[in-house]
Amino acid sequence: MYIFAGVIDNIFKMKAIYLVRNGESREAFEIREAPIPVAGRGEVVVKVEASGLNYADVMARRGLYKAAPPKPSILGYDVAGTVHSIGPDTPGFKVGQRVAAMSRFGGYAEYALTQAGAIIPLPDSMEPALATSLATQASTAVYSSCFATRLYQGDRVLIHAAAGGVGTILVQLAKDKGCIVFGSASKSKHGYLKDIGVDFPIDSHSGNASEEVFQLLAGKKIDVVFDNIGGQSFKKGLQMLGPGGRIVAYGAAAQNKGNKSSQFNNIRVGIGFGFHSPIGLIVKSQSILGVNMLALADHKPMVLKEVMDEVGRLTSQGIIRPTLGKAFPANQIAEAHDFLESRQSTGKIALLW
Repeated sequence: MYIFAGVIDNIFKMKAIYLVRNGESREAFEIREAPIPVAGRGEVVVKVEASGLNYADVMARRGLYKAAPPKPSILGYDVAGTVHSIGPDTPGFKVGQRVAAMSRFGGYAEYALTQAGAIIPLPDSMEPALATSLATQASTAVYSSCFATRLYQGDRVLIHAAAGGVGTILVQLAKDKGCIVFGSASKSKHGYLKDIGVDFPIDSHSGNASEEVFQLLAGKKIDVVFDNIGGQSFKKGLQMLGPGGRIVAYGAAAQNKGNKSSQFNNIRVGIGFGFHSPIGLIVKSQSILGVNMLALADHKPMVLKEVMDEVGRLTSQGIIRPTLGKAFPANQIAEAHDFLESRQSTGKIALLW
């Protein structure tokens, strides 16, 4: 199967969405033909039915994500579809099997290459667009809350961007552990936050979100903060922590100011994080944790496999219940990016092939 698929894939091409320039979405992408990837040892090629979007894709389009490959490049970490071909020495899969997977970029395409350990088998009942939530977003949430740290019953947990793909799953995991959840999002999304289990919705656009949290805490402290914003948000989150508190940083969305993005803004966000001595952390037994799933995929593939297996288990138990914000045809990549960047969306945004 591996040799046959490799020969065929060298003959036939696929459609892929290339990032060709940084900036606004309508000028940034082109749909081109590309060779279908060939699975090597320990790899699988997925015939993609849906590609997931993440805010890191927006950062890459804006030129703010250093890990992005050089242009022209195919972005995208999340895919769902069926197994197309299997590399040598890669047991446990069969052609035609329904899967969701994390790709090391290359996800905005009709076929995507992935590590065998980055795949989750899918039930027939789960639609592909929704299933893309189970790759980068669910694995980030599970690693952040179950591997990098642990959540305990009664923990007071602050989740930024709680209405997004990662945030939604973090809320579900925290509530399953019996935590008290403070979730930040724009006021228009507070109904959604209540629906998914947030105890105390916080207005992220009010300008005084941290003060609102302090008032609700009534003199108590936060046990865990999940922060994908960075800058001042991270600094204020650290100030909210009590003894034994943990702050998990998995993004720096504050870098993106649309047309106003600049090196000056990047410096401003970097300074906003603050400078922290380990002495204060030791005295209060506090932790600062950074999460980057691509780094784990590159350097700790067995850890990633454990995380993906746990995502599958928690999904099958109904603890992880992904939500779909909107699905766009693949040729509407610009509209999909604009919708995600507008921060009007909830749950997962996906492309359909």
